Amino acid sequence: RRFDSSRRHHFFEALNMTILSHILFTTAGVKIMELNGKELLLAYVFGVLIDLDHLVKLPLYLKKNNFKISNIFKQSLPRERYYNWRTSLQEPIALSWIIPIAIFLNSIIPIIFFLSHLFLDYLMNYRKSPFYPLSKFAIRGLSTSISNKTKEFIIIIISICLILLHL
Repeated sequence: RRFDSSRRHHFFEALNMTILSHILFTTAGVKIMELNGKELLLAYVFGVLIDLDHLVKLPLYLKKNNFKISNIFKQSLPRERYYNWRTSLQEPIALSWIIPIAIFLNSIIPIIFFLSHLFLDYLMNYRKSPFYPLSKFAIRGLSTSISNKTKEFIIIIISICLILLHL
């Protein structure tokens, strides 16, 4: 197969859109709360970097789709529409370790920004398992009649407005 740059671009575009919304939403929260130093770092760790758990699932995704890194320029990146990229690090059950960390750090910031991250994720229409790995119970996002792109666009616009109001 020939390398299809449009499919590759779409994969990264979807990834960046989610990252962009988390960065902007977290930045808006940081501006509103006037955070700096340790608190600012904690906000970005629990508001954005918590998504790094996707890297754990990347090799599994590539293997499942028979994608070989050595052929990166010869084959298109796989595009499985409903692949579950989530781990228990991005589910409410993660509060069981985030709350003790917040207590240890004497800061509510990890909890606030993790909950803001969850809020954004739970708006989206893809499958989520709030109690994974303890339960297979799953739900879809809030307002499933509204597309994910529309929801993210609204979040991005609101975040930018909040950031500009607090410059």
